[in-house]
Parts: sequence; structure tokens; C-alpha cells
Amino acid sequence: MKPKAIFNWSSGKDSALALYKVIQNSEFEISCLLTSVNQEFQRISMHGVRVELLKQQAESLGIPLEIMQIPETPTMEAYENVMNETLMKLKDQGVTHSIFGDILLEDLRKYREDQLSKIGFKTVFPLWQIPTINLIQEFISLGFKTIVVCVNERFLDKSFVGRIIDQDFINDLPDNVDVCGENGEFHTFTFDGPIFSKPINFNIGEIVYRKHEQPKQEDSSNSACDTSSSDVFDFGFWYCDLIP
Repeated sequence: MKPKAIFNWSSGKDSALALYKVIQNSEFEISCLLTSVNQEFQRISMHGVRVELLKQQAESLGIPLEIMQIPETPTMEAYENVMNETLMKLKDQGVTHSIFGDILLEDLRKYREDQLSKIGFKTVFPLWQIPTINLIQEFISLGFKTIVVCVNERFLDKSFVGRIIDQDFINDLPDNVDVCGENGEFHTFTFDGPIFSKPINFNIGEIVYRKHEQPKQEDSSNSACDTSSSDVFDFGFWYCDLIP
């Protein structure tokens, strides 16, 4: 019997390519897709994509969806409590592994490994340390289709949001931006490809600008959005709304 695994699904390109590789290797039984959603706005955390489109992805992939409802600005304690409660429920169903689409960020991988080891989960990283230029070229050549739904204005301007990732998009990226957006430069929504039974249909809505508020001083050290970068809250994000 194959070990049961959850797949941490962001709705974007790295998730899609990692899931493709897992399915091709046929090493795990994927129990469900696990996605965190902003409880207030009912949109995928960071990506800003509507839950309705997330559900359509899961249906097209033919994999059950497990949604974690996360507060708008959670503390680390609140975030980890929701995560642990969800994972313990899945552990009781025989799940032993957790799969991620991370590529290069060592500190993020260590955090995931440390947290999951506490409850007896093993972690899997199918894309780990593969050069990102190779990954994006493979993604495109396999026939995946993805649209940029969020960009960090620190790295990219408004013109990049709402674009389909193709060779022209890659060529237009500044030299300081990773082609997979591995440093948080941009996020995507994947709507077609070899693992989907049918494309996800949507219309492109308005493009909006949003700037996240810095946590209050007394809460900042315990925020799930905490970062060592002192100027992170100086920058906002451009979002492209996708309408089912």
C-alpha cells in the first residue's frame, strides 16, 4: 500500500508542477489538497483567489479539498492551532506525509519540517533545489497555463499582474526577480494543464492595490506574518481579481 499524503495546494504553478511530479512517480496516495483561506474574505491566503475557483480546481483534479480557515492577521499561536487541529484529524485518517511545492527557501523548509515532526508527519519536497529556470520551462512545455494574480510592488509594477506566464513574461522580468517568484515576488493561479480534467473558466476582473498594516508593537513578535525584514510593510501588492 502506498503511504497516504496531503498535498499543500496554493492554487499556483509550483503546486501544480509538484503535484504533477508526485502523480507521475505514483509513490503516494494523495488523501486531499490542503489550502489555507482568509476567513474574512474567503480568498486563498496570499494569492487572493476566490474560494469558488479553488473548489473548481479540486474538482478538475479529482482530489478532495480540505480548507483551513485562517484569520485575516493571525498570531503564530492561532495559525499553528488551526494547522495542528487539521493535521491531527488527517493523521487519524491514516495520513503520514505532507507534500510541498517549495523550491529554495531553507528557513521555510526547516519551519515546516520542525512543525510537522511534532505530530509525526514526514515532509516531501518534489521540486527542492531544482533550478527555477528549469522548472518554469518544464511547466510551460508540459502545457500548464497559469495567470499572475498578485505581485509585490517591491519587485514588480502593476503591468505584470493579470498576465499569463509564457516566454514573453519570463523575458520581461527584471534581473532581481526569480522566474518562479520564489522570494514572494509574485503569485499565480493555474487553470489548465495535464493534471486537470478540464480547464478552469474565469473572467479577469478589476486590478486592486492593497497594503498590509504592520501588526501592533505588542503583537508583532507573535504574528504569523512576522518577518526579519524591517521594511516589508513599506510595500503593497497588486491583485488581479478572477471572477468565476
